[in-house]
Amino acid sequence: MTTYVYGIARGDRTKLPEGLTGIGDPPLPVRVVTGAGLSAVVSDCPAEGELRPKRRDLLAHQRVLTEAGRRTTVLPMRFGSVSDSDEQVRVVLTEHSGRYEEQLDRLDGRVEYNVKAVHREDAVLHLVLAENTELRTLAEANRAGDGGSYEQRLHFGELVARAVHEREARDAALVRRTLAPLAEGERPGPESTGWFLNVSFLVPEDAGRRLLAEAGRLEKENPQLDVKVHGPLPPYSFVE
Repeated sequence: MTTYVYGIARGDRTKLPEGLTGIGDPPLPVRVVTGAGLSAVVSDCPAEGELRPKRRDLLAHQRVLTEAGRRTTVLPMRFGSVSDSDEQVRVVLTEHSGRYEEQLDRLDGRVEYNVKAVHREDAVLHLVLAENTELRTLAEANRAGDGGSYEQRLHFGELVARAVHEREARDAALVRRTLAPLAEGERPGPESTGWFLNVSFLVPEDAGRRLLAEAGRLEKENPQLDVKVHGPLPPYSFVE
């Protein structure tokens, strides 16, 4: 059976709760494989074809990293990291020990916070109309003309969409400008139509509350903003 790898830590500090289980159905016992002063948190891997990113296994992967990270700094592996055997894991730990030690030093005492920002639709529409004289004039003209013609409504909608897009860029810069000074690093996340900003920050553990407070202040002072903060998380985005 192959070996599933959750994360890498320093060998002399890796202690896991008794009975900790990971992925699989039924969940598979978690153990530690050591080599070159490092340790890998691992379990057996489900049979070929059974390892898929199901919610149950994704949560199990996260839980194992959380438990291991309570006691020491862990380099989190992405879901689905598999080695041929425990012995092959030891070989990799030995061959790349210098790189792993360097990253463990860099991430010691740090966690990741993922920040996504979206607009509250009614609030941002009110804001762009208040800021743009042309849009207000067109809106009033359309109302006076029983809503305006199809072409007029289409033109107005295009102008509003452009203004909202410009506001998204401004607000994305505002969020990053406010939160980045609290972090030691940042990484952009995947783009999506669900949000206009997706960024992860590497933050010292004791700075997390301040980041959350600043995100709350941003929302309070900018009613159009909905800032969603997820964390603290293992620093997935900052592991090479």
